[in-house]
Amino acid sequence: MDEQLTIGEYLIKVLYKNNIKHIFGIPGDYVLGFYDLLNKSKINLVTTCDEQGAGFAADAYARINGLGAVCVTYCVGGLKILNTTAEAYAEKSPVIVISGAPGINERKKYPMLHHIVKNFDTQHNIFREVTIATTVLDDVDTAISDIDRVIDSVVRYKIPGYIELPRDMVNKKIILSRLWNISKVQSNKLVLQEALKETIHMINYSKKPVVVAGVEIQRYGLQNLLLELLDKTGIPVVSTPLSKSVINENHPSYLGVYESAMGYEEVREYVESSDCVILIGTFMTDVDFGNSPTPVDQGKTINLTSSRFLIKYHSFEDVNFQEFIKKLCKSKLIKKHNLYQLA
Repeated sequence: MDEQLTIGEYLIKVLYKNNIKHIFGIPGDYVLGFYDLLNKSKINLVTTCDEQGAGFAADAYARINGLGAVCVTYCVGGLKILNTTAEAYAEKSPVIVISGAPGINERKKYPMLHHIVKNFDTQHNIFREVTIATTVLDDVDTAISDIDRVIDSVVRYKIPGYIELPRDMVNKKIILSRLWNISKVQSNKLVLQEALKETIHMINYSKKPVVVAGVEIQRYGLQNLLLELLDKTGIPVVSTPLSKSVINENHPSYLGVYESAMGYEEVREYVESSDCVILIGTFMTDVDFGNSPTPVDQGKTINLTSSRFLIKYHSFEDVNFQEFIKKLCKSKLIKKHNLYQLA
């Protein structure tokens, strides 16, 4: 028999299923009904001194746990965590923003409701600019699919998502015939095979390769695969300021932090003179790659991220990031010997 839950209960169940054991936030009248459900759930509520602190705490939790959540009231709370959400977006931290809101039945012409800015959609529209997906849970029939869509996008792309929950929708009943599961993006097999072929050829025939280990390695839990790749190939590795802790600095293949003209000259020279720069989950920002006197030549790069695959000047679509790294580690890669190591 199908299980009957409320919208609020379903949201909590999905969050808990995806390893969210703590939610950070500040209660307010538009979200008190949902807070009451959270208090009765297995999720621990962590109340901070203000909303911005809750946003930063959720961001930190997401980076460590793999997914985080912050829960606030409408406008006076929601707009205060705009900055923390934008930071999480810029650095690819998977935070789910849950905001209470005025009830659907309260949204009449010129209602005398507090915390309203311009119109009822203002906060939602603002958060569209700093999230991967958004929803307002204003329809019982679509609530499950809307929650699933936002959380699926956050988990898949490691970018914040926004869920707005009107206070008169929290306890609306829904029929649950199945519980949400992450939809796995499947690679196009032919494209995957071609991308692997070109990557393996470029690595095996290189004389001075280097891996630039980016922050997405940590976001997608690929640290062990990175170590496997380094041990298998003997290729030196550097990190960036954002990914400084993605690999133990005592690892024998670790050269240091690459940060273009601002970093150590020995590390900069090694990376920029490489004939095969393997960027794995790395953001090519102006800070890390744009202010060097001898910038990295794209024709010498393998640039692998969750959103794009560029091998030299070739772009490959429909390739799953995690699947590609796993298959690369199992490929026939030549062990590199006597590569230069920094003292």
